[in-house]
Amino acid sequence: MKRLLSALAAAGVLLVTTASAAPAAPVGPVDGGRLPVRPAPATQVWATRALSSQPGQQSQVWLRLDVEEMTPRVITADGPDSITISGKVVNVGDRALEDIELRLERGQPLTSEEQVRKALREPTDAEVVQPNFTPVTDRLEQNESKPFRLTVPLRGTDPTSLRITEPGIYPILANINGVPDYGGRARLAALSTLLPVLAMPGGQAPTPPANPAKLTLLWPLADRPRLVNGNPAVLADDELAGSLAMGGRLYGLLMAYESALTSPLGTGVCLAVDPDLLRTVEAMSQGYEVSGQGAGKGKSAAGMWRDRLRLLAAGRCVIALPDADADLVALSRAELTGLLDLSLAGAEVVRQVLGVQPTSGLAWPEDGVLDQPTLAHLTARGVTSLVLDQSAVAGTPGTGPVRFDVAEGKPVTAVRVDGMVSDALQGAATTRPVAGVTTPSETRPVSVQNALAALTFRAGFQSTGQHVVVAPPRRWNAPTGEVDLLLRTAKSLVGGGFATPVALESLLAAPPEQTAALSYPVDAGAREVPPTVTASVAESWSRLHQLAESMSQPDAASAEPADLIDPLRLALLRAVSGAWRGNEDGARAALAVGRTQLDGLRDQVTVTEPNSPILLGSGDSPIPLSIKNRLDVRVTVRIVIEDTPGIVAKDLTDIELPARGDRLVRVPVEVQRSGRFPVHVRLVTTSGVELGGRARLEVSSSAYGTITVVITGLAGAALVLLSARRIYRRVRAARAASAQVPNDASEVTPERSSTS
Repeated sequence: MKRLLSALAAAGVLLVTTASAAPAAPVGPVDGGRLPVRPAPATQVWATRALSSQPGQQSQVWLRLDVEEMTPRVITADGPDSITISGKVVNVGDRALEDIELRLERGQPLTSEEQVRKALREPTDAEVVQPNFTPVTDRLEQNESKPFRLTVPLRGTDPTSLRITEPGIYPILANINGVPDYGGRARLAALSTLLPVLAMPGGQAPTPPANPAKLTLLWPLADRPRLVNGNPAVLADDELAGSLAMGGRLYGLLMAYESALTSPLGTGVCLAVDPDLLRTVEAMSQGYEVSGQGAGKGKSAAGMWRDRLRLLAAGRCVIALPDADADLVALSRAELTGLLDLSLAGAEVVRQVLGVQPTSGLAWPEDGVLDQPTLAHLTARGVTSLVLDQSAVAGTPGTGPVRFDVAEGKPVTAVRVDGMVSDALQGAATTRPVAGVTTPSETRPVSVQNALAALTFRAGFQSTGQHVVVAPPRRWNAPTGEVDLLLRTAKSLVGGGFATPVALESLLAAPPEQTAALSYPVDAGAREVPPTVTASVAESWSRLHQLAESMSQPDAASAEPADLIDPLRLALLRAVSGAWRGNEDGARAALAVGRTQLDGLRDQVTVTEPNSPILLGSGDSPIPLSIKNRLDVRVTVRIVIEDTPGIVAKDLTDIELPARGDRLVRVPVEVQRSGRFPVHVRLVTTSGVELGGRARLEVSSSAYGTITVVITGLAGAALVLLSARRIYRRVRAARAASAQVPNDASEVTPERSSTS
C-alpha cells in the first residue's frame, strides 16, 4: 500500500468552476482555467469539500485528486533532478469528464519568515512558472477512477520543467484541467503545498551555518478518554486496541520515538505522555471489557506497548501532561480547583507505570495557551515552568524561552513551541474543529510536507541560531510514513550541521533573557470546553464531595472511601479533557458516564419497602424501616419523612450504617388522625445528598392522636356543662313558678257530696 500523505496530500480538495445545470450552458472560466478561489493546501485538507468564491456560494465538485506519493520531499544535492507525483483521479461529479490533464506549477521562492507563515495559512501564488499539461486520461465516467504518474524536471528547458535554478522554499500547485460534458474546459481540482530546495541536485552541498538552529523535539503520546471503569476495566470502545497494535497510530508514534532516540537527534527529544492513557493501557493489559460488546481484544497489544514504552523512557526526559489532558483554562474559569489539583497529580501515574520521574513543576496546557487567572492557579500549586505556543506570548519576538513575573512566588519560565513548524503539522486554522463541530482528529490525517518546508527554512535559510521547539499535535494522526519522514528530515538537518539538538532541561535551566506577558487567543477561548458543561461538572463534583464526607472506615474490614470516590473524580475530570475542545457533544457524553457512576454509587444505600401496610396501634407508635448499605464503607445517613397530612415526624438522629450491612430502625412519629394513608421516606447524607430511591409506605392507624383526644375531651366537657346548665335552668324555673302561687288557695273548702 502506498504511503498516504505525500507532499501534496493523500486526499485532495476539489475546486472547480461553477457549472450550469442546463446542458447547453457553458462551464468554466474563460481566462485560461484560473479558479475564482485560491486552491486549498493539500497538506491540511483530507476530505472532499467545495470552497466558494463568494460567501454563501459553492463551487461545483467534479473531480477528486488523490496524491498518494511524491519523491523527493526535500530537494538536496545528492537527490534526483526531477520530482515525481503519483496517485489517482476520481470522478465524483454528475457527468463524464474528458481530456483530463495535469501539470505542476510553481511560484517565486519564499525569502522571509512572514512569507512562509502566510503560505502556511493559505495557498500563495504558485503560477509564476506554468509548464505544459500532461494528459492523464481521455475520458472519465461517473464514479470512475484512473491512476496517474507524473515526473517533471526541476530545471532545464523541457516544456514540463519547473525551472528551479536556486535553493529556496517554493510554492507548488498541482493543477488538473478537463472538460465536463455539456461544458467548456475548466480547472477541476487544485492542490497547493511547499517544496523545500536545500541545494540543487548535482551541485555543491550547502555550507552549514556558524550558528545552527537549536532543535528540541517534544513527542506527545495522548488519546481521547476511553476508560469507563477501572476495576473491572471497561472501555467505551475498542479503538485503542487497534491504535496500540502494529500499524496503529500510537504504535507508529512509539516506534518513531524509538528511532529518534537512537540518532544524533536523541538528546533533544522529550516524551510527553497523558497519565490517563497510561492508566487505560495498564488496565487493558490486565484484561478488560468493552461497554456493550464483551471482552476487549487489545490485552496483548496493550501489554507489549506499555513494556516497550517503559524500556524506552528509562533515563529519558519525560513530561506528564495534565491528567486526562484536562482543559486547564476551562477548569480555572469554572473554579473547579479540586479537579485542577487532580489534573496536576498525574506525574505519580507516570512514575508508577513507567518507572520514571517526570520533569517536576512543568505544565503543558492543551493548545499551549493559558490565561492569567489559570497561570495564577498553576503557580499556587507549585508550577514553575510551562510549555506554551508562540501565540500565547504577547509582544516578545523570537522563539527562545521567556519569563513570566507573577505577583507572588518565583518567576515562571516558559518554553515556546515554534508555531510556524508545529502549526504546519497540525493544519491550517480554517480546518481545525470549532465550537459545535465534532470532527475527531483521528479522522483527519495531516501531511508533514509544509512542516518539512518550515523546518528546512528555519535551519537551512535563517541561520540565526534561534530555538526551534517542535511539537506535533497532542493526538497526531499522521500516517507512519509521514512521521518517519519528519524525523528523517530533522536527523539530516542535525547530521548536516544545520541544527544541533538541545535538551528541554537545558532550556529550563538557563535564566530567560526576556520577560513576557500572557496572551490568550480569541479562537482558543472559542474552543474551550463550554461553561454549560463545566457547570454540570461542578454540580456533580459538589455532590460527590458531599457523598464522600458521609463515608468512613472505622475498621480494617471495610474499604477506603477513596477506593470508591477517586474513580468518580477521574470520570468527571475526563469530561473536561482537552480532547473535547471544540467538541461539546463529546464532553457531554463523557460527563454522562461520570454521572451514571455517581448515581450508581448513591443507589447502593436504600430504604426497603415493606410488603404489607404498617399498622400503628397508638398515636406515638414508631414506624419500622429496613435500610440497606451495599457499599464497602460505612455511611452516615439521615431519614427524611416528607410532609404527609395526619403524621408528623419527630427529630431524627444520624444513623451509621455498617459496610455491606442492613439495619432495622424505628422512626418516631406522631399520628394526628386515624385511617390509612401513604408515607414517603427517603435517605440523605448529612449534607443533604439524596441516596437511593424513595420508599412509599402504607400506614394504617386506629389510634387517636393528641389533638383528637383533646378535641374529644373538650367536646365532652362542653356537653356536660351544657347539660348542667339546662338542668339548672329547669330547676330554677320550677322554683320560680312555685313562688308565684296565691296564699288563700290553701283555704278553699272541698266540695261535699250530697246525701239522700
